[in-house]
Amino acid sequence: MPTAFADVTASDSTLRRFLHGLPGVDAVGLEARAASLGTRSIKTTAKAYAIDLAISMIDLTTLEGADTPGKVRALGAKAANPDPTDRETPRTAAVCVYPDMVATAKEAVGNSGVKVASVATAFPAGRAAIEVKLGDVREAVAAGADEIDMVIDRGAFLSGDYMTVFEQIRAVKEACGTARLKVIFETGELSTYDNIKRASWIGMIAGADFIKTSTGKVGVNATPANTLLMLEAVRDFRAQTGVQIGVKPAGGIRSTKDAVKFLVLVNETAGPDWLDNHWFRFGASSLLNDLLMQRQKLATGRYSGPDYVTVD
Repeated sequence: MPTAFADVTASDSTLRRFLHGLPGVDAVGLEARAASLGTRSIKTTAKAYAIDLAISMIDLTTLEGADTPGKVRALGAKAANPDPTDRETPRTAAVCVYPDMVATAKEAVGNSGVKVASVATAFPAGRAAIEVKLGDVREAVAAGADEIDMVIDRGAFLSGDYMTVFEQIRAVKEACGTARLKVIFETGELSTYDNIKRASWIGMIAGADFIKTSTGKVGVNATPANTLLMLEAVRDFRAQTGVQIGVKPAGGIRSTKDAVKFLVLVNETAGPDWLDNHWFRFGASSLLNDLLMQRQKLATGRYSGPDYVTVD
């Protein structure tokens, strides 16, 4: 935790006073700015660059009850080599799996450079005793996870128990060791932009390496507006502390056009320092297939057949 915030987290009351003292969010202005940035057009050469950048930022994910070692191995192979017909295609940033599949995913990605991320902390509800959550994290890290995706207890947050949320994030961060921690807010359940802003600051102060919009398991996931708000938060946090934190919109981003809109948001809000997969990710597995098809269209002038990419 940055020393500048030691006083803020001294007690329930000081943390509450800080969070409710943050400037309120102008919802109309926020949504209008997000919409205006999404209309920017880019040149063909810039589009080619954006497609490769977006591919390199994807966390390719499978989080189903029916996941098998075979499915995870196929996912790892696709992450390491998204287009077998073109070895110049960038690999994705990571594969994301449940803790019991981490060892299989590590073996599948090998030394490709693709990271292995694992959801933990009673994903996706986040409703379990802290000992259970920490056990999830330790299991994943021991199996070789490079990154942990942690979901917060929305019930505690919405009841105003901010200190519990802060302490749990801090404990999980400690259990991560050298693994990077992504903190998921499930923004679709936080009701207001002010709440998303408060959750962002709790996560950052508690030690998150990334703040992430969603689990992808609810109706409302990543939107340009809630991602813009989180980008503003990481930008302002770095200005105050010198600490840079990543952002990951997840769920509902399916097309190349959408991905480019989010990259414009990053560049024009947080700045080009975030245009790298160490600082920005897409949690959107279905997006990869569209990026691959658009990439081939730029190279050949035509779209590939339906068997060019696997259907997820």
